[in-house]
Amino acid sequence: MEITWLGRTCFRLKGREGAVVTDPCPPDSGYRFPRQVADIVTLSRRDDPGYSFVAGVAPEAMVFDAPGEYEHGGILVTAIASKLPDGGRNIIFVIEVDGIRIGHLGRPAAVNPSKVDELKDVDVLLLPVGGGGSLSGAAAADVMTTIDPKIAIPMNFKTAEETLDLEPLDRFLKETGAKNEPQPKLTVTRSTIPAELTVMLLQPRS
Repeated sequence: MEITWLGRTCFRLKGREGAVVTDPCPPDSGYRFPRQVADIVTLSRRDDPGYSFVAGVAPEAMVFDAPGEYEHGGILVTAIASKLPDGGRNIIFVIEVDGIRIGHLGRPAAVNPSKVDELKDVDVLLLPVGGGGSLSGAAAADVMTTIDPKIAIPMNFKTAEETLDLEPLDRFLKETGAKNEPQPKLTVTRSTIPAELTVMLLQPRS
């Protein structure tokens, strides 16, 4: 499976069974977002235009934006609701592609212990680290350690492209001690999943 970061909380997860795009970025995000072809689009906050640019994905894609269990084209999706302080809702997704389980936290204000239990067996965790109404670097490091995936990939932090006022990545890196060089994409299979928790950094696709 190939994981590409497209900016903010948007990733393209491409496997043999199809492709998933999470939280597509709008043009004013600062990120270049060429039209994506995908089988599934997941929206963690469907009412936030900064994270739900469905028009940027081919119209035949299935859109999942509410709690439930879904299956489309061999890809399994579990969507878990988490409440926000303002009464809104963030959706946490567990997506299984090619036998690899990816947890996408969306932008929760915090991660309730009951939600952590549902994420305990994910192989890859995509977690926000830049604040902006969601997890700060320190909070994200704690959540990552608690969930204990095999691979953690930070998202939604300040970059040269980003137009929102988010915290830079270095605050999260200081908490975790991670020093990897950012990669353009990550290719992972069952046989290449590391035995211990590893933080992987991705460059936003330009």
